[in-house]
Amino acid sequence: MKSRQIYVVLVTLVLLFGCAKPPIAEMDRAREAVYAAENDPDAAQYGTVSLERARSALKNMEEAAKSKRYDAAKIFAEDAFNAAEKAKTDGKAAAIRTKEEAVSNLASLKSEIEETGINVNAARYSQQLALDFDALDRGVKDAYISYDQAESSMNAGKYKDALDTAMSVRANLADINQKIANAVPQRKKNL
Repeated sequence: MKSRQIYVVLVTLVLLFGCAKPPIAEMDRAREAVYAAENDPDAAQYGTVSLERARSALKNMEEAAKSKRYDAAKIFAEDAFNAAEKAKTDGKAAAIRTKEEAVSNLASLKSEIEETGINVNAARYSQQLALDFDALDRGVKDAYISYDQAESSMNAGKYKDALDTAMSVRANLADINQKIANAVPQRKKNL
């Protein structure tokens, strides 16, 4: 009777531990998903948080598989897959938003540069203001050059670069206009 119980226990243990197999398909699927996300430019640029989570889950999956903790490896594989897919989805959505914002910023930027140039000329010819007009003219010229660079970035699909450049130009234009505005009250006080 005892030998039969021992036999049943041994058979149960063999079935539990001997039949446990690594979740190969799930692990391969997770590796492929993380690789695809890492090589997706939008996911790499905008989905960094999810991509890092996918890498971490993939590492945990590999460690669990080496330790023959196959249930844990399967869970980590699923986490890695889901995080990689989220990185791609987040990246695509962020890229679309960035493109739309870049298009919007560039649409009005050229007219803002022209308007700032007009403001510089008006300040130069309408009053004797204590301004460095050469520096202001260089600022307007640089704004045109940067605008062209932003358009080139936009045409090359580098929307974040285009947006960053457009925002930088806009900040420089605001600085030029602020200098002119600050000089006008100084002139009036001196009269």
